[in-house]
Amino acid sequence: SAQIADLQQKLLDADNGDRAKQRWDSIATILEAKCALKYLLGELVSSKVQESKLQSGLQQSQASYSDVQKMLMEERNNIAEMEAEFQNQILVQEQQHQEKVNHSSWK
Repeated sequence: SAQIADLQQKLLDADNGDRAKQRWDSIATILEAKCALKYLLGELVSSKVQESKLQSGLQQSQASYSDVQKMLMEERNNIAEMEAEFQNQILVQEQQHQEKVNHSSWK
C-alpha cells in the first residue's frame, strides 16, 4: 500500500506538471499573455524579496559568528594569561618553600 500511495503521488505530481506546461503552452491571446506576465513578475518580486531576506539573515549570522569568534579568542587569551600567572605563582610558592626548607635545615 505504501508503494501504491507513492505511485499515486508521483502520478499526481506529473499530472500537475503537465497541467502547468499545458497552461503555458495554451496562451493564445494578448490578455492571457499579460496575465501570465503579471503572474511571473509577481513571482519574480516574491523571489527577490525572499532572496533579500535570506541575504540579510546570512549577513547577520556572519556578523554574529565573527563576534563569537572574537569573544572566543579573547577568552582564550585571558585563560592563557591566567594560566601563566598561576604557573608563576606556583613557581614563587615553590621557591619560598624551598628557601624555608633550606633555612630551617641550616639552623
